[in-house]
Amino acid sequence: MEAVELKKTVLKYVDEADERLLEMILSLAENYEDKSSSVLTEADYQEMDKRRLDHLNEKSESYSWEEVQQKTKNALKE
Repeated sequence: MEAVELKKTVLKYVDEADERLLEMILSLAENYEDKSSSVLTEADYQEMDKRRLDHLNEKSESYSWEEVQQKTKNALKE
């Protein structure tokens, strides 16, 4: 969906919104604008990028969802 279509869709929701939805939209917009509200630092983002690259280059261990579930079940049995 292109930006113009997105704007039209969002405005339709805003026009029909109750107070609760409008408060959520306002909060979302304020948080989007407030760049300083990010919990993550630049160093955090750099570490995530490094880990992502390691994962993509198969330099790190990763698990399927099924493996995670099984490991969790096994850990709970102990």
